[in-house]
Amino acid sequence: MGVENVSKHYAVGDLERRILAALEADGKDLDALTVDDLAPVDEFHIRGRKATEELASWADLQDGQKLLDVGCGLGGTSRYLASTCGCEVVGLDLTEEYCQIAERLSALVGLAERTVFQQGSALEMPFSDGSFDVVWTEHVQMNIEDKAGFYSEMGRVLKRNGRLVFHDIFAGDGEPLHFPVPWAGDGSISHLIGVEEVQELLADLGLESVRWEDRTKASEAFFRAALRVHERPSLGLHLLMGEDAPKKFGNVLRNLEEGRLRVMAAVMRRADS
Repeated sequence: MGVENVSKHYAVGDLERRILAALEADGKDLDALTVDDLAPVDEFHIRGRKATEELASWADLQDGQKLLDVGCGLGGTSRYLASTCGCEVVGLDLTEEYCQIAERLSALVGLAERTVFQQGSALEMPFSDGSFDVVWTEHVQMNIEDKAGFYSEMGRVLKRNGRLVFHDIFAGDGEPLHFPVPWAGDGSISHLIGVEEVQELLADLGLESVRWEDRTKASEAFFRAALRVHERPSLGLHLLMGEDAPKKFGNVLRNLEEGRLRVMAAVMRRADS
């Protein structure tokens, strides 16, 4: 039931039509769309495209590398990394609707041959050991209770000396969260652990830190700016989050300000063994 509840939380229904309608309302030509045109809705993580660019620069991605985007959502990060860094990207997501839309959007921007999307669980990835040079994930593990299973699966599909790249939300001081938040309406599908816990887990799995940074303050600034925008644009994350998007954003900001959440970004390396 946990997996079903998570998938149900993210499923929207009629989302593709609404995205395309919003693009047309913004004056975009659907026959000449670019990756940048889609960024307001398909970069479904804190700080949006800016965070993706930052993390990509840390990861030292190379043309032709095979990259797995775990929890790819609508495929925004996958398309950016394919178009900008030259990676061959496979996106994996639990929500079937997201995968279908991701394929459609990639086709519209001419990246169907560089991005492939597949529905599936991050705890049972349908890939062979050592399949990818890079595994990338943003804002996924908050919904996964089995942290050891999640990180060990990503380590399994990494090649030796491959890199795990992540941008994620972790527990802060242990105080309960204010709900709803973008990843959960209540505590039933929100599973957060502390930063020190995840560091120990990654070390036990043979993943060594290359770069590790606290992005909590930058995340607070992002939410403050987002909440100051009073006029809702045609295309934006509200299409994914629903009418209570401002409340969810406000709660994340409050949780960050009160120390209940922390946001970390990191590049890890799978030790050669």
